[in-house]
Amino acid sequence: MNQSGPLAALDPGRSKCGLVRTDGRRLQVEEALILPPEQCRDTLAAWHGQGLLVAVVLGDGTTSRSWCRTLAGLQIPTQLVDEWGTTLAARERYWQLWPARGWRRLLPRGLRVPPRQLDDLAAQVVLERWLQRPLTRSDAPRSEPAP
Repeated sequence: MNQSGPLAALDPGRSKCGLVRTDGRRLQVEEALILPPEQCRDTLAAWHGQGLLVAVVLGDGTTSRSWCRTLAGLQIPTQLVDEWGTTLAARERYWQLWPARGWRRLLPRGLRVPPRQLDDLAAQVVLERWLQRPLTRSDAPRSEPAP
């Protein structure tokens, strides 16, 4: 896989997919989306056509075989990554990026429920596994809250 340039990561699903795209240096998530599969395909094709990604890191779970064929048809290089446990890891990653505030921080982490879908964070976890390092997000707070 190309050693430089922006990457996308896809957490495939039957009814919705998590999709993220990095900056060119692969340090930050530039876009994070949760889309139906058809719209996800169109978004990946558009990003690739505009030079906004050089490859896709794909979670190897649900519908990944079909996605490999789709991405090959779009001539987008693809790397499969083990996605076992990404749902729980995405939940943990949510609280790392957006720490609980107010009374919610008193709850044990296991009892906290994120206020939104986490498919985009599951895609981010897949990409972070492949890169072997965390990514920042432009939509997350820049500093840690006071203890």
